[in-house]
Amino acid sequence: MPRKEKVGQVVSDAMNKTVVVAVENRVPHPKYKKIVVYTRKFKAHDEENRCKVGDRVRILESPPISKTKRWVVEDILNEVITP
Repeated sequence: MPRKEKVGQVVSDAMNKTVVVAVENRVPHPKYKKIVVYTRKFKAHDEENRCKVGDRVRILESPPISKTKRWVVEDILNEVITP
């Protein structure tokens, strides 16, 4: 069975080797058909501390690394350039 993969935006990089990634899920409301945005946050392992707040990243499911960390940053899709 392939590992799950999600794409989201880094919302926190305050921890060492860990980033918090917010993943948006857009689905139509069952009755009213308006697009509703659900956001979930995942803690992901970032071995080299490369991710910064605002980066768009792809995360992969992994075996538990800590109590709340079950994802690993696979690659950075869009980097935020800070002056």
